[in-house]
Amino acid sequence: MKTSRLQIGIVFALVVVLTGCSQPLNKREKGTLVGGGLGAATGAIIGAAVGAPGPGAAIGGGLGALAGGIIGDQFLGVENQQYAQQQQINAQGREIRRQRREIQRLKRKKTTTTKKKYQYE
Repeated sequence: MKTSRLQIGIVFALVVVLTGCSQPLNKREKGTLVGGGLGAATGAIIGAAVGAPGPGAAIGGGLGALAGGIIGDQFLGVENQQYAQQQQINAQGREIRRQRREIQRLKRKKTTTTKKKYQYE
């Protein structure tokens, strides 16, 4: 029983240390951390049922971290793609506003030119 409490304590300490990093974690890192924690906990529970909580936690943690990292990487890719699309939308919006201003300027120029033309006739 002491072994499983020690392992849970180590996992908890590892989670606390990793979450105390100076910069925020991205989606991939969060996925890896959560997957590893959940995998280790699940592996320890399953391992305890068969009499080997340590190896169960190690295997579960490794597999969970791998799966969590892959899933987090997919989320990060989608987030990056959405950011790039939003940048394109913003650039297109700026271009539309610029073109509208140019159209208004040309309309004003046309009306002043037309007024001058009629003044001379």
